[in-house]
Amino acid sequence: MEQTRQLQEPSVSRTPFQSDDEIDLKELLLALWKGKWIIIIATIICTVGAVTYALLAKQVWTTEAIVTIPQISDFSNYRKVVGDLQPAFDIYQEDGTVLVSNKLDQFTLPATLFDIFIQQFESRANKKAYISTASDFKEELNKLALEKPDDKKQLEDSQAILYAKWYQKLSALPLKSGNQEAESYTLKGEQNTSNKSLRFLNGYINYVAEKARAVALANIQSVLQAKQSELEHKQSLISDQAMAKLINERQRAQYALDIAKAAGINKPQQNLGNDEIFPINIGASALAAKVKVLDALSQKQLTIIEPRLQQIQAKLSLLAASKIDNNLAFSTYQFIESPEAPLSRTSPKRPLIAILGVLLGGMLGCAIVLIRHAFREK
Repeated sequence: MEQTRQLQEPSVSRTPFQSDDEIDLKELLLALWKGKWIIIIATIICTVGAVTYALLAKQVWTTEAIVTIPQISDFSNYRKVVGDLQPAFDIYQEDGTVLVSNKLDQFTLPATLFDIFIQQFESRANKKAYISTASDFKEELNKLALEKPDDKKQLEDSQAILYAKWYQKLSALPLKSGNQEAESYTLKGEQNTSNKSLRFLNGYINYVAEKARAVALANIQSVLQAKQSELEHKQSLISDQAMAKLINERQRAQYALDIAKAAGINKPQQNLGNDEIFPINIGASALAAKVKVLDALSQKQLTIIEPRLQQIQAKLSLLAASKIDNNLAFSTYQFIESPEAPLSRTSPKRPLIAILGVLLGGMLGCAIVLIRHAFREK
């Protein structure tokens, strides 16, 4: 009998622990049931708070557009103007061959023009100039001035924060595929209504497109001005050299004429060489005519002495005749997806906020009930 009781003791000793666990679980469930009104009230409060926030929170609507590198047809006018100026950069060699320069090719690359557009889009200076014209921004700026009329430093800090917040409403995000450089960008504009966000982004794209067009033209004009200055300096240098050569040739001809007259040689002589310092083989009559011709040559006729001047003058004439029209129409980008009014707000996500409010309220109510139960047990 004793052995039988000893064998049964282990099983009897486990029973209380098992019943205790069951009682604890039941007690927790019972405690939650007794505190159901606390859970319900907490859930209602959190849900009402979440819904209120979702309804009163400032709405954000985002308009998006996707842009990419322009096609040749998008800037054909610009490409033609630049191409017409290319001969001014070509190199003419003494043997008559021409080395075609590629100096201007980089300015007509689609990727170059698109990079200018993206740089102008992300420019803080451009963003500041554009958003300063927005009516909503002006209202917020005026409110700051009214709230802090005396504290200049604090007002400037608040204005800087406001500008930074509005800068983020305009963004360009690259669309990359693998390790390749981005050839497309997603442009975003945020406002508090759907139509406002559409107008906001469209307006900034047009503003930036005009800036990018002006920058592209300014780049070409700066290169042309530099080339014109280079050619003018080269023309001046070669003209001086040609004039010095003309004066030297005039003096040599005069000395030869004097020698020929002294020698009584008036007609060309075949037995006299042309290797002397002052050759007189053509005779005094011809030398006198030569001196007369050299005296008649003017500054504008120096191309006879130095043919390179003719090439330089032709290039300068080309640059002078090919003035770039600042109103030249062309595009530095193209749309893959043009801006359209968004159909749903970016934030707040009202259904999600309401669901999170319910869950938070339920968990908070349960936590309160269980904490109260734990303190009572102690």
